[in-house]
Amino acid sequence: MPETTTDDRVLSISRVIKTSPEELFDAWIDPRLLLQWWGPEGTTIPDYVFDVRVGGGWKTTMMNAAGDGQVCSGVYTMLERPRRLAMTWGWLRPDGTRGHETVINVTFEKVNGGTLMTLNQKTFQSPEQRGFHNEGWTSTLNKLARLFE
Repeated sequence: MPETTTDDRVLSISRVIKTSPEELFDAWIDPRLLLQWWGPEGTTIPDYVFDVRVGGGWKTTMMNAAGDGQVCSGVYTMLERPRRLAMTWGWLRPDGTRGHETVINVTFEKVNGGTLMTLNQKTFQSPEQRGFHNEGWTSTLNKLARLFE
């Protein structure tokens, strides 16, 4: 069972994934792999941009089964293969502007049985927003874990 820790407006989720840190890191930066697990269960990614370099931007449209889409985007701020990556995250508002921005840090540590991956995202506008992201990331990371089963 994954360990999930939340504290007010900060989200932290840790999971052991059955693969090496190198392969898991690549699943975060290689679009061919990333598109297989990105977004909560039941979503698809019809549009995306990944400029995987420090300072490079990323953008995805997550489409649910009903055909409703949400766009999120950000910038890669750190890429240290295979140990750590960081990026910003913001949702696109209906008027085309970006909403509140959070920062995501993901670490990869070799452990017995695979890689301990820890995702931290902060700082949310409210505990409610953190809760929505906890649900979304938990579902998304279920898909990532299945990619390596």
